[in-house]
Parts: sequence; structure tokens; C-alpha cells
Amino acid sequence: MAQQSTIPAFCLEYWQNKAVEWGQATTLASQQDVCLHLQQLKDFLQEIFQKLQHMNTTAAIKTFPLVGQLLGRLCWNPCVVADEESQRTLLQCLWCLYSAEPQNAIELKANDWIQSLIRHLISDSETENNSFIQILGYTSEEYHSNVVKCMVSSLVTELRESCCNGIHMPKRFTPDRLHSLSVFCIPLVTCSEAAPLIEALLTCCESGSGETLSADFLKAVGTALLQKKIGLQETVIIGLWLRYLPSLENVTLHLIETVVSIPHFSPQEMESLINDSLLPKASARHPHIFMIVDTIFRNILLESDGNLLVQTLMQMFTRSFIQALLFGEAQDKPPLKAFFPHNPQPLLMALLKHPSDVPSQVWPQHLLCIVETLKVAVEDKDNGGSQRGLFENWFLLVHCGDWVDIAAQQLIASKAETSEALLWLLAFYHHPNNENQQRTKLLAVARKVCDHLKVLFSSTTLSLSHLQTSLDLAEANSEESGSKYLFNQLFLNFLLFSAGGQVIAKDAVHLMTHGNLLNGISAMLAGAEHRLNSYGLMDYKAHRTLKLLQEHLKRKA
Repeated sequence: MAQQSTIPAFCLEYWQNKAVEWGQATTLASQQDVCLHLQQLKDFLQEIFQKLQHMNTTAAIKTFPLVGQLLGRLCWNPCVVADEESQRTLLQCLWCLYSAEPQNAIELKANDWIQSLIRHLISDSETENNSFIQILGYTSEEYHSNVVKCMVSSLVTELRESCCNGIHMPKRFTPDRLHSLSVFCIPLVTCSEAAPLIEALLTCCESGSGETLSADFLKAVGTALLQKKIGLQETVIIGLWLRYLPSLENVTLHLIETVVSIPHFSPQEMESLINDSLLPKASARHPHIFMIVDTIFRNILLESDGNLLVQTLMQMFTRSFIQALLFGEAQDKPPLKAFFPHNPQPLLMALLKHPSDVPSQVWPQHLLCIVETLKVAVEDKDNGGSQRGLFENWFLLVHCGDWVDIAAQQLIASKAETSEALLWLLAFYHHPNNENQQRTKLLAVARKVCDHLKVLFSSTTLSLSHLQTSLDLAEANSEESGSKYLFNQLFLNFLLFSAGGQVIAKDAVHLMTHGNLLNGISAMLAGAEHRLNSYGLMDYKAHRTLKLLQEHLKRKA
């Protein structure tokens, strides 16, 4: 195959014949001929690109009927694709032929064909035995990884030069072209090598008020992130959530479903899941993200009738969120009121103060302050006492449920007379929509149970029969799940902290977990574990009882 020195500057038919002659460059002669003509081919591809970028797909195909066949054959020629400049110009030509919003059957067919070519370029299944790749000294996987890297590098360079100068956008980078490129890149989303291109697209300057990138592209990126098929910088992920809310919603729902489906997560495992989701950090930076995540939590909580696992997840999310807010970047840090606009400031400050930041001997006074402030907020009609105000403040209490756990422990372990205020706090937490008469009845029964448990608290020779009176009383007054949760919280704290609780712990919990209460007990034990590990409560007996109960529940599950 002798080199022809006088090739017309723009001769589509000549290069089409050459592409047919070369095929997939499987012979030494064809490989040598490709290398001999490569510079002229690159000049030709650059010239055809200059023409194609000023046409739509239909016009380009009518003007150059052979262009699709030529580009397709060249994409299957590893000698051509291995050259970075040739590959870049081929991609630019394909990009010009891609229609963001196809108008006819020709453009639809062209889109399908281009996507199949992209899939071919990033797949190593067809080239396992290609002699040219073997001559280069690459494995098929290495070759295609380099092809994708070159492809990504070329597109990223163009995007950064054209989209991010903030001054001028060339014609091929108009919003329509950016939209086309985003659709064009959908097959690349799950390639780890394509991460720089995905990031460049997601950070490319917006033009106008509408979304430039394809919704399908944004959805594909969100799905790939959720399935951990691609890794992007934190700021890029947060930017995706801000511009495409379904991706944020899916991450939040996935976190909730994961926790609810596997109820025996330890607090450490749950905390790791929450932080890995990036939701606390994103929420701390953007009140808008926090509001959306919080709304999803609220809806799931109401639909599940106050599911305790969801409540535990909300509490752990809030801890991580507050940590991110306190230790995040100081500049432009939103105030707390931006995240909780419907709650009274005194209540907000009292509940969001972490128990570890309050000396344990001051907990009783701090709890009384919380109860008094909360009562004013939910009962005073002139101060947010509406139904909306009631639930806004209940949701805040759920976020800060650590204080409710401490209140339950104080009720059982304190030598002082049973506190009406702390009983009210537990009753409101587990049953926020109780009418006054119902709450009064529940409080009376809870007081009897609590008084009975306090009498038994110091006994070291307990048997299950000692608890039977309280268990029967609780059972007779537990028509609704909220009441059952309240009584179980008292019983669990008794088993954990009383002198003889460990002896009867397994048998007592067996009676407490009938019906569908197993997950609720698991959630309460997770809260207790966090409390014992985080608040300096060096109660080794309580730790042993806790582990005993957790192992028992795992066997029952």
C-alpha cells in the first residue's frame, strides 16, 4: 500500500474506501498503512469537524451521506483510536451528530448508533485478541482504560477552556450543545476513568435560568453514586443534589431503607452509614438541603406511626449534622434558625445542647428547663400552640431524643420522687397527639409503673414475678404503639441500671417483644449503647446487660 501524496483536501469517498480497506487493522500491512496515512487522516477529520459543527444531524447526513459509515469504521480501528488527536476529533464529530432532542427517525437512529459506538470504545470485550493491541504491549483492559482516559481528557480540556472562562462560549458549547454532550456521556457515567468529565460537566457554568444538562444524565450520575460505581468530589456531589433534587431524595430514602431493613446496626455502624452518605455535611452547608432531608424523615416517621428505628436514625443524623455545623468552615455559616425556622429560640438552644456538654449533675435542671420551654411552646395558643406548632416542636424533640433517653434513665434511677415533668416529656415524645384527658390517664399509669420500678431498683434478688405487676399494668394500658414504647423505655432502663436487672433481663425482654415491638426494642438499646459510650457513664454492669440483651434480640430476629 503505497502512500498517495496528492489526496484531495476533502474527499469523503477516498477515506471511506481506506477505512473499508483497513477494517479493524488486524494485519501488519493494514497497521503500517494506517500509520502511513494517519497525519492526513487527522487533517481530514479536523476539516470535516469544522463543517459538521455548523449543521444539525439531519442536514449533516444529507450533505455527507457516508460520514456515519466512515466515523463508525474508524472507531472500530484500534490504530486510529490509539492516537489521542484522532480519537479527540472522532469524538467531536460524533458529538456534532448527536441530537439532544431528536426531531425525526433519522436523528433517533443516529443517537442509538452513536451511543453504541461509545459503549464499544469503553468496552474491552471485542478486542481481547487484537494483534495491534498486543504489539503495543497492552492488555485489552489497559488499552481501553487509556482510550477512555484520553477521551475524557480531551473533553474536559475543551469544557474547561470554553465553559468556565465566564466571558464567551463558542457556538459548539451553547446550552444545546452542553445538553447534547451530557446525554452523549451517559454511557461513560459508570466508568471510573470518566469521573473528571462528569465533574467538569457538573461544574460547568450555567447559562440562563434553566437546567443545561440532561435530566437523564443527572439521574444516571445520581444512580451511579448511589451504587458506588463512581466517586466524585464532595462539592460536586452536593452541587448535583442542589440542581437535581431526585438524587438527594434517593440518597435519603436509601439511607432510611438500609437502616430499617437491618435493625441490628450498632451506633458506630449507623453513624458511619450516615456520615458516608454526606447528608449531614451537605445539610450543614445548605439549609435548603437540610429542609428536604428533614421533610423526608418527617413523612416516613408519620407514615410508619413513629417507627423507633427512624427516630433513632434522625437522632444520629442530627448529632452528625450539628458536628458538621459546629466544625465546618466559619465563613457564611447559616444560623440555627435557618434550619429550624418554626421553633422557639430558647427551646432550640436547650434541645440542641449536647448532653456531653452538660455536666451530668446538671442534667435534672436542664431537663426541667426543656420541659418548661416545650410545654409553653405546645400548650400556649399565643405561642405556637396550634397543631402545626405542636408537631414542629415534637419533630425537634425527636431530632434531640438523647434528652428523652436521659429523662427515662433519671426517672428510674433517681432516688427523688417521680418527676411529673419528666413523665410528661416521655408521654409527649411517644404520644404527641394525645388529648389532655388521654395524656392524664397515660401519665397516671406511667407514674404507677415508675413508682413500682423505683421500689425494686436496689434489690439484688429479683425474679420475673417481681416485675409482673408493672408488666400487667403496662399491657392493660397499651392500646397504641406509643404507649407500649413509653413503658418499654422505662422497663429497659430498669433492666440496664438496677442492681438485679441483669438476672431477669432476657426473660423480661422476651415478654416485652411480642407482636411487632422487636425493632423498637433494638432501637432503644442502640440509643442506650450510645449513651453509655458517649456520656462518660462508666457503668460496667449496664454494659454487660446491654450486650446480653443485644445478643438475645439478634437470636430472636
